[in-house]
Amino acid sequence: MKRAFIVGVMGGGSAPEKDLRAARRLGRLIASQGWVLLNGGRNAGIMEASARGACEAGGVTLGILPDASDHQVSEYIQIPVLTGMGSARNSINVLSSHVVVACPGGTGTLSEIALALKAGRPVILMGFDAERIFDAHAKAGQLHYAETPEDAIERIKALYP
Repeated sequence: MKRAFIVGVMGGGSAPEKDLRAARRLGRLIASQGWVLLNGGRNAGIMEASARGACEAGGVTLGILPDASDHQVSEYIQIPVLTGMGSARNSINVLSSHVVVACPGGTGTLSEIALALKAGRPVILMGFDAERIFDAHAKAGQLHYAETPEDAIERIKALYP
């Protein structure tokens, strides 16, 4: 028996309308290939939009959820997997996927990209902008840059005088 081909669609819980439309279209196209769509399973953002598109095209959807309860499961997820693992479920998302498509998102999506690359999974960036995430965290004072070890020490001392 041939195993199903699983495409992981990763992206943020909130996104602009144009990105939601693209994710919905992506879901439809994945389903039209006969592939299973896997995502974070929640009823928001890229997850909801991509699952909706796949369902509209008659596809199969699998959601790997961070919680142990089903209160945030998208109505378009046919197979919800409740993990109770929080962000640790990101590993399950990417390891269960043959390929990962990263749509616009935040640090959660960024972690899924890194985990997929580390696991040797192909990653397709579809509108994902890592530089925007790094810039936002730098402006918030959370991300700092250093050129040398001495510079890193100075940055640490400035953060923790």
